[in-house]
Amino acid sequence: MKKLLYLSLFTLAFMACTQTKEVIKVNKGSSAMNSDATYWQQKVDYTMDIDMDVNNYQYKGTQKLVYTNNSPEALDRVFYHLYFNAFQPGSQMDVRSLNIKDPDRRVGNRISKLKPNEIGFIKVNSLKQNGAEVKHETVGTILEVQLNTPIKSGESVTFDMLFDAQVPVQIRRSGRNGKEGVALSMSQWYPKMAEYDFQGWHTPPYIAREFHGVWGDFDVTLHIDKNYVVGGTGYLQNPQEVGHNYQDKTKALNLPKGDKLTWHFKAPNVHDFMWAADPEYKHDILTMENGIDLHFLYKKNLKAEYLENWKNLQPKTAELMTYFSENVGQYPYKQYSVIQGGDGGMEYAMSTLITGQRKFGSLFGVTAHEMAHTWFQFLLASNESLHPWMDEGFTSYISGKASYEILKRGNKNPSAGPYRGYNNMVKLGTEEVLTTHADRFHTNRGYSFASYGKGSMFLSQLEYIIGPENTAKGLKKYFDDFSFKHPTPNDIKRSMEKVSGIHLDWYLNEWTQTLHTIDYGVKAVDGKKITLERIGQMPMPIDLEVTYTDGTKESFNIPLRMMRGAKPTKATVITDWGWAYPTYSFETSKTVKSVEIDTEKLMADINDKNNIFKVN
Repeated sequence: MKKLLYLSLFTLAFMACTQTKEVIKVNKGSSAMNSDATYWQQKVDYTMDIDMDVNNYQYKGTQKLVYTNNSPEALDRVFYHLYFNAFQPGSQMDVRSLNIKDPDRRVGNRISKLKPNEIGFIKVNSLKQNGAEVKHETVGTILEVQLNTPIKSGESVTFDMLFDAQVPVQIRRSGRNGKEGVALSMSQWYPKMAEYDFQGWHTPPYIAREFHGVWGDFDVTLHIDKNYVVGGTGYLQNPQEVGHNYQDKTKALNLPKGDKLTWHFKAPNVHDFMWAADPEYKHDILTMENGIDLHFLYKKNLKAEYLENWKNLQPKTAELMTYFSENVGQYPYKQYSVIQGGDGGMEYAMSTLITGQRKFGSLFGVTAHEMAHTWFQFLLASNESLHPWMDEGFTSYISGKASYEILKRGNKNPSAGPYRGYNNMVKLGTEEVLTTHADRFHTNRGYSFASYGKGSMFLSQLEYIIGPENTAKGLKKYFDDFSFKHPTPNDIKRSMEKVSGIHLDWYLNEWTQTLHTIDYGVKAVDGKKITLERIGQMPMPIDLEVTYTDGTKESFNIPLRMMRGAKPTKATVITDWGWAYPTYSFETSKTVKSVEIDTEKLMADINDKNNIFKVN
């Protein structure tokens, strides 16, 4: 790793991050619903000019959006998300929080109490399609647009928009003046074109979570008070104009004098754009050996212990970047930013917002999780509203593995926690099926467990079913096939099938579309004969360790017949088990002393008391 560079703002710092526009090609791997020849996805190119008033937290924007319809259908309407409109009394986000059994403590009843100068809003004043005004109506957090002329298949059109907006008080993800004093956390801040794909338009109201966006290029110009430091998505195009000695530079470069500086960013092939700004930001850069710049922006007036944590975080972040690139797929951009802001931790294009007043373990943990999101939901842009388990779950799985390796936590199972949580949810009867829309879980706790816990277990159980080597190879194939696309649950299944040669449709169905549980037991042992039983509804292959009366041990693997194959294993592979048969018997070569199912505890068996049988 190259020498760690701690650069003062902004003379050399953003010089390092300035990049020319890159061309990042969309992979041509197959999609679950389409073959290579028929897969399509829409494209957007944004050019925005934003004038920010830091005194009243309002801003005016112009947006030019070139929309390319790659679908086979003509579109007579389009839709935009206006996320800031959720932060108003009486919004669906407000009412949902007031009525859900376990409201997010960050939201609670706070939206209902916002004053007019504290709410968020995005007001669209003008919208034109190819120069002609079009009819549009704001309905909550969605702008409904009736087009003058349908957008034909393969056609590109230009939308020009003028809008006004106000940044809400920091409540959820976005906002001003958060609890740690960060002035502006600007996520979901602009009118964002909704996604249209093989399922149609995706226009859920902004209730709490999650997001889905169209791939494209962003060109964003921001005018803001000269005392503010800005970081976020994209490559800064004019670092010489916003350097640390900006007053001297303004004079030397003969730039217009005034109270604002202009920041110009470009971001190629992303599906969102976030920025944050604060007059107290300190900015460090760590340049990795492969040339990737890691940017860290955090309040310079933090307590000494927190400042030290932010310094110690930086080389560990480089290790995280290396781990994810090696174990999922190479990070394709030239920079990544970790920025203090937001209300906890949330991932964005080429960056994350995290709260910064944390102990080191917490700071590292949230960075590991949010950076891992760069791969799961950002580069592998699944619809996290419909399939949050593919987003939060896969992120939890890989960030847990990375943390255990980087922090040298030994050989403990990083997935042990989700298994415990799963058993508790089953016992309480509060589990909800993974196919539930992210906003429509009965409880926030139910959403969190399903998305983070059971979602991560989808992959950890694959280690049990197809083997850890195949699971690791499957993740890489998934990235190779579907990065810069919008993969579906079937796509991760097919990637794993292609690597392992094992059929997995039964697993995808049982684990994500039902609440069937796993419960296997050792029913009887008679000399050399072992009889197992399936008690739960969900079938699984069985790993079995047998101890003989002479003290020797032998491991067996019983494939599930529907798998049409067996995982690589050193165990003795015996006849497969058809799921409809409630019992399975076989004979060993020696007299049996004891039998144990799944010694590695990778199968989510809800009752492990019947997994061990000892002969008296």
